[in-house]
Amino acid sequence: MPRIMGVDVPNDKIVRIALTHIYGLGHFRAAQVCRELSLDGAMRAKHLSEDEVARITNYLGNHPEIRVEGELRREIAANIKRLKDIGSYRGTRHRKGLPCRGQQTQSNARTRKGPRKTVANKKSVKA
Repeated sequence: MPRIMGVDVPNDKIVRIALTHIYGLGHFRAAQVCRELSLDGAMRAKHLSEDEVARITNYLGNHPEIRVEGELRREIAANIKRLKDIGSYRGTRHRKGLPCRGQQTQSNARTRKGPRKTVANKKSVKA
């Protein structure tokens, strides 16, 4: 498995798709990387040479507009922390673990809210 930017990309996938396993690279940016480096995007990742892997790593490292992996995760975490610190609506939704982009929560939002927490019924006292 080729290791690019600290991520083992899958051997059996074509290079254009395998690059999308790197956090922060989507289909468009992966195809752009292949085009810029004159790589055959339809080639399997296991056929990448050490030189090609090094060229991809250097390309991603030398372009500041392309943020991937740890740097991007830190930036996103810092943005969420800033929202929480200033007490914005979105920050409080992040803090409570609820959706923060306007989705309804009465019947949906199970992914954000987690599994259902059942509340027991009150037991009646017989006199």
